[in-house]
Amino acid sequence: MWPLAWLGIITVCLGTTLAVPAVKDTGKAEKPKADFAAYGNLDLDNYDLMLDNYGVVLDLSSYEELYNYGDLAPKIEVGTLVPHPKDLMDLPVVGDRTETRKLQPGTTSNPIHPAPIPTQAHPSCLLCLCIGTSVYCDDANLERIPPLPPDTTHLYARFNHIGAIRAGDFMGLKKLKRIDLSSNSISRVDSDAFRLLPSLQELILPQNQLRALPDLPHTITHLDARLNRIPSTGLQPQAFRNLKHLQFLHLSDNQLDHIPTPLPQSLRSLHLQNNNIQTMPEDTFCSSQAPTQIRRELEDIRLDGNPINLSLFPSAYFCLPRLPTGHFF
Repeated sequence: MWPLAWLGIITVCLGTTLAVPAVKDTGKAEKPKADFAAYGNLDLDNYDLMLDNYGVVLDLSSYEELYNYGDLAPKIEVGTLVPHPKDLMDLPVVGDRTETRKLQPGTTSNPIHPAPIPTQAHPSCLLCLCIGTSVYCDDANLERIPPLPPDTTHLYARFNHIGAIRAGDFMGLKKLKRIDLSSNSISRVDSDAFRLLPSLQELILPQNQLRALPDLPHTITHLDARLNRIPSTGLQPQAFRNLKHLQFLHLSDNQLDHIPTPLPQSLRSLHLQNNNIQTMPEDTFCSSQAPTQIRRELEDIRLDGNPINLSLFPSAYFCLPRLPTGHFF
């Protein structure tokens, strides 16, 4: 009897085991091998992929299960990054206290000098415009030269009503290089107004009422006294002979009746147009005692507007690189 009972129990267990479906493997599914033989029966000419059966044709449900990207990107925890090398200098040192540096009093070896007073603080800079060492007093209704800062190198006082230049107007200005007094009413200049300026290079005096030129310093390179009333008697004898640096001499539109000679060898440009020059000596530009002389620097000579026939003086130009501008008739 017992053997039959045990046999029945075993039979029931086996039947239950066979009836239960196999548990689906949750691991990675193995890719089915492609059956290339089945593709031979496909009709590719009439193949049409519709959206209705897209999910049937392509089963994407297990796509994420086929590839596991979790092991490709390393995880970075917040607060574990190494600081940048530049940031290491800013990290506080444990136990180190930062103290405010105290100012040390000045000593004889390292004295503290007061800050220099800016040029704009000069009284003349309230009337004129001071930029660096240049002073601009254009169209400021000036009737005289204002006091200038001691480090002035360039003065521009054009289009004013200045009538005279006094000897003390530029006293002590040892750095003054350029003076431009164009378009004023200057009729008188003291003889020592410019002569004592050791750095003066450019003196610009056109459109004034000058009747004479003052003494000039030996450092002058550019003299412009156009559009004045200067006659030949207003020039001192041999006024330009010792000006070894003079390069530009512009005396056009005055009342000169002859060319001021001798002219320095450094001269490059001579403008004497619109005067009353009627003649010239043979050695005005070239020395008759040096027939091989060549003055390569003197390339710009203007004598147009004068009642002179330049063709009458052919030997006066043999040393020049080009003929003067003027009338040849």
